[in-house]
Amino acid sequence: MDDDLSVRFALRVTEGGGSDMLRCSAAGDEPFVTIAMEDQLTTYVLGFDRSGETLWFIDSRGRDRAALVAVDAVTGERTRVLAEDEHADINNALIHPTEKTVLAASCNYLRQTWRAVDASVAGDLERLGQVAHGDFDVVSTSLDFRWWVVVYVCDDGPLRYYLYDRGAGTARYLFCNRTALEGATLSLHHPRVVRARDGLELVCYLALPRWADPGGDGNPDAPLPMVLWVHGGPWHRDSWGYQPFVQWLANRGYAVLQVNFRGSTGFGKSFINASNLEWGGKMHDDLLDAVDWAVAEGITRADQVAIGGGSYGGYATLVGVTFTPERFVCGVDIVGPSNLRTLLSTIPPYWEPMRAMWAQRVGDTDTDEGRAFLDERSPLSYVDRIQRPLLIAQGANDPRVKQSESDQIVAAMQARGIPVTYVLFPDEGHGFAQPENSTAFTAVSEAFLAEHLGGRCEPLGDDVRVSTAQVAAGVEGVPGLAEAMA
Repeated sequence: MDDDLSVRFALRVTEGGGSDMLRCSAAGDEPFVTIAMEDQLTTYVLGFDRSGETLWFIDSRGRDRAALVAVDAVTGERTRVLAEDEHADINNALIHPTEKTVLAASCNYLRQTWRAVDASVAGDLERLGQVAHGDFDVVSTSLDFRWWVVVYVCDDGPLRYYLYDRGAGTARYLFCNRTALEGATLSLHHPRVVRARDGLELVCYLALPRWADPGGDGNPDAPLPMVLWVHGGPWHRDSWGYQPFVQWLANRGYAVLQVNFRGSTGFGKSFINASNLEWGGKMHDDLLDAVDWAVAEGITRADQVAIGGGSYGGYATLVGVTFTPERFVCGVDIVGPSNLRTLLSTIPPYWEPMRAMWAQRVGDTDTDEGRAFLDERSPLSYVDRIQRPLLIAQGANDPRVKQSESDQIVAAMQARGIPVTYVLFPDEGHGFAQPENSTAFTAVSEAFLAEHLGGRCEPLGDDVRVSTAQVAAGVEGVPGLAEAMA
């Protein structure tokens, strides 16, 4: 919609997995621009200029990394490029609240950075970069553009909000979002670039226990047990900043490695599209290459690495313990699909418009060759290879990765006499929303990792008992769990 709340454009998903942008009018809808499947995740509209005759676009069409561009709202022609970056997609813009002019643009390669599009804000951006430790975003501005609310993201503390007086060039601290974190000794989040075996550059983040990183440079005094924590999506990314799971694991004595494997967003469409049909293939190789890097750097030892994650990260965990059964000491799978064919055949209704995209990026359930390929890339097909301890968690109401995905791999392991611990939450979905349940599974995971990696562990206490957790299999696989459940 434009500033008059008139509907000007609409999007329609196409059979090929892309989308058509339609211009809307009283006379009907007509084609405006087409966004191909390869550009679908990196092309979208930010809004109009004041006249309503120009659209501000984040756009990767005809290029690799998405740029901030101006598009004629009548012809669909790209009239100029306002901002671009050689390493990362432009991901946001600072737009004047009344003039609707683009003043600055941001991107996130190793960390979030801003650049002036209009010279009038160059000094403001420079001053804001010196106000506080961390990466900033402009949350909102007054209509006269004098007052800005600015938030700072940092790796070792909470979000901090400031009120910036543009006229005076000063910033006043307002509040933080979590006062309990103020003054806590937290780990730093170190960006690293790791080269994959085929030359692709992978942006990674490393966190270490604070006591093992006295210099704050990300180089431990001695190798540490490490958890490879894999992000979900997979069309998502890990970024620099405070992350609860990372801080928890580092506090327990582990190095924590996060990898933006191919398919992660923010690094250009060719980086995303390099993951097409590579679930369990090159996407897994990227994770292994990052682990090899950490071993070579003396961060960990090859026999001291666990793997874990949720959603796609859960799938990656199952791939890790089946495709490469000797690489990881243990695995923690949270709502991870075990069979790609059943995952795609049970997709929720709101995924239906994206079915063509899934067929091109993951695999096609409609052909014999596609189904055979999906079986080949499914951990369930290789259950008999599992050698290392596995902890699985599932929400019974998950619409994306249904309970059957966890049930079937647990049943296959039990049929072969392979130990597995399976924690089911009857009132959760795709992840754990209730604090008691989140705390309970964190406690179980901590005890599980301590048993196999040797890190610190807080007693389970009542954390599991007061949750809705049901241990459907392998209560004996986690020390103290049987007593905690009783």
